Amino acid sequence: MIRLILVCVLTLWASLANAQAFSGLARFEPSGSEITDTSGGLQMTLRLSQGVPWRVFTLQGPPRLVLDFREVDWRDATAEDLDRSDRAVAVRMGGFRPGWTRMVVDLAGPYGVAGADMTIDADSGAALLSIVLEEMEAEAFAAHAGAPPLPGWEVTGTTTKADIRPRQRGESPLVVVIDPGHGGIDPGAEQGGLNEKELMLTFAKELQDLLLRAGGFEVILTRDDDRFISLEARVALAHQVQADLFISLHADALSEGRANGATVYTLSDSASDKASAALAERHDRADLLSGIDLTGSDDVVADVLMDLARQETQPRAEELAKTLKSGIAERGLPLNSRPLRSAGFSVLKSPDIPSVLFELGFLSSERDRTNISDPAWRTEMAKAVVEAIQAWQLSDAAQADLVRQ
Repeated sequence: MIRLILVCVLTLWASLANAQAFSGLARFEPSGSEITDTSGGLQMTLRLSQGVPWRVFTLQGPPRLVLDFREVDWRDATAEDLDRSDRAVAVRMGGFRPGWTRMVVDLAGPYGVAGADMTIDADSGAALLSIVLEEMEAEAFAAHAGAPPLPGWEVTGTTTKADIRPRQRGESPLVVVIDPGHGGIDPGAEQGGLNEKELMLTFAKELQDLLLRAGGFEVILTRDDDRFISLEARVALAHQVQADLFISLHADALSEGRANGATVYTLSDSASDKASAALAERHDRADLLSGIDLTGSDDVVADVLMDLARQETQPRAEELAKTLKSGIAERGLPLNSRPLRSAGFSVLKSPDIPSVLFELGFLSSERDRTNISDPAWRTEMAKAVVEAIQAWQLSDAAQADLVRQ
């Protein structure tokens, strides 16, 4: 499969090099574009105003088809008009990273790529992309899933920094990276006319403002507008700015149970309970959309080095989680019945930066929705977080001196 995709992409690069020069973005052409069921799988046909470099691959958990393009204007595209297939559960498209766009098709089962080809009209330059998917055994689908390691498609800026920032001792401003969850084509949870990505961006900016007003903090947001950023890019940004602390903000929704109140997560190899497992699956799904699984890509040496780093970092993250819980409780704000949990969230996997995932509440809870959409309530929660970070900074600096001794 990977060899097939590699041939497709490299052939297209060669054809574009010899074609006439085209200006502007390639446009999606709705007429003649569709996703339909076949006797053994699915058929996708996409018409573009001009040829562009592209790649196609599948992901599991759940099964998905991913198409990356350089770059396509999707303004005339709607999932409803495109999808005429029972085996395509959902279709979404939008920005992937600067200069690149992505289409993702959620599949009803393990349907692998049996054929993929883009033809370019010699006169108009218009492109026709045809993809055939056929049902396959789940084990075979899983074995072939993942972004192919093709030249020119690497995500830049995601390597671990060479110069590790010394552990903070309260002698310089604390560098805090705040990560508003989701964004762009990934709205996160949606309930009662609200969506997670917008609420978390709003709260992140409010929290940033309070931290800066408090003094002694340098605050960086992983995104300051409505854009999609892959999870590994969020962690990479924390490395690039040599963060002392990483806080990922979320307000999820659970289809089962009546979860409500604030919850703070730290990293665990396995979820601490079924609710944590469900949330980890949701966030790891977004991670798989980016095509990178940090756990599977680490070699033995890197694993050992990261484990050693986590022996110091993990207790610090757990202490931060406890301090956040106490700060929220002191202000009388609602906490979950189990406010401290652990899960395998990808944004918590940085080995050398204390990291927590903070659920302000659950959009599936009417009370939490009311609270999170209330500016006055958010201000109280932001104050609780600021006070907790200040308390943690003092305690962590004292511990650093003990370690040094």
